[in-house]
Amino acid sequence: MSDAKDELEELREWFRFWGDCVAAVDFESAKPLFAERVVGFGTYVEFVHGLDALHGEQWSKVWPKITDFRFNVEHLVGEIHGDAAWAAVPWSSTGYHENGEAFDRPGRATATYDRENGKWLGTHTHFSLKPGTPPHTFGKK
Repeated sequence: MSDAKDELEELREWFRFWGDCVAAVDFESAKPLFAERVVGFGTYVEFVHGLDALHGEQWSKVWPKITDFRFNVEHLVGEIHGDAAWAAVPWSSTGYHENGEAFDRPGRATATYDRENGKWLGTHTHFSLKPGTPPHTFGKK
């Protein structure tokens, strides 16, 4: 395995851990993965600044309303340049229509990072649904 692949394993592990947090609706465990200054775009919110806003305006409106969330880290691509990095990865989940009917809810995410004190912190995230996936209006799961 090349050094680049070895380095990307750190980012795969970051996404694995975050995906476990999403699946468990565990906001508190996810927060330390991010810089306070994080900026995010999402499937629910257009643009947010700061970790509290990302949690309050995106995460808390989506995570409790989906199931089976998983980052497909075996398909992760990215680059590391010193103490900065980026990665892109597809994800899968189950969403629910207003009537409670389940549907496949796949998408893709990108993240940028700064390494601070040896730890990768997300500074930007962008989530988008795969084209053709029903919109983010959720019913009951």
